[in-house]
Amino acid sequence: MQIDSAQLETFAAVVDEGSFDAAAQRLRVTPSAVSQRIKALESRLGQVVVMRGRPARPTAAGEAVLRLARQVALLELEAIAAVRGTVDAMRLPVAVNADSLNNWFLPAMLELTEQFPARFVLHSEDQDHSAEYLRNGTVLAAVTADPKPVQGCRVVPLGKMRYLSVANPRYAERWLADRPLADALAEAPVVVFNDKDLLQHRLIRKVTRRRVDPPVHTVPAAGAFQQAVLTGLGWGTIEEQFARPAIAAGRLVEVAQGKHIDVPLYWQHWKLESAVLTALTAAVLRAATASLRT
Repeated sequence: MQIDSAQLETFAAVVDEGSFDAAAQRLRVTPSAVSQRIKALESRLGQVVVMRGRPARPTAAGEAVLRLARQVALLELEAIAAVRGTVDAMRLPVAVNADSLNNWFLPAMLELTEQFPARFVLHSEDQDHSAEYLRNGTVLAAVTADPKPVQGCRVVPLGKMRYLSVANPRYAERWLADRPLADALAEAPVVVFNDKDLLQHRLIRKVTRRRVDPPVHTVPAAGAFQQAVLTGLGWGTIEEQFARPAIAAGRLVEVAQGKHIDVPLYWQHWKLESAVLTALTAAVLRAATASLRT
């Protein structure tokens, strides 16, 4: 069975853009042409590949087709470049956790764009969940906390990101002073990044040896998260590279002295003989080596 490359390109565009109309605009064809290509693809496979909703999403069968579409698009661009001697702009969908993006990942992106006309499409996701983007075909590579390779992917260890528990000094005086820390953490307001962010609660369990339910503020942006802790909205776990200078300057204090959270990070990417993926992996490794703990 062969699948038409135009149908694959159209399917990926529908998923990326979230609708048939938006995909048509990106591909510079009519919405009717997009619909016909998707119907032809589904007829060819005997499976529905797109859930028609807002946004449009791949079905379970569509996830496998999406991975194929991404791989074909990348390899086609590289093959054309080898023949023509020039490289067209290529979309590189990558999943990165917010803290890595805020700290060390951008230099890797810059390095790659100096070698290839790459256009990154970043998906920000917690490191414990970013591997799911690889499984469903959304991205071709991801920074993840999962050492187990996704099917069809390679895994490269990057290092560990260390987090310290910190708070504004005035906050610490109000909520944490003059009482056992284990009791204080059960009541002191805490800042989390989102519902998937468990770092603060892991630290609480380290200290209290029990599950507690303190008041929670959710601040889903890396810069705003740090500012929320700095201004005293709550305590939180912040990357060591940011926390150490702030502690030295007296802007933050450690909540649990001597206790920290180390998060091992891994780079997972598709098993493709791709010059772009090879160069991106090398750039990511160099950036991680310069910033993460080994």
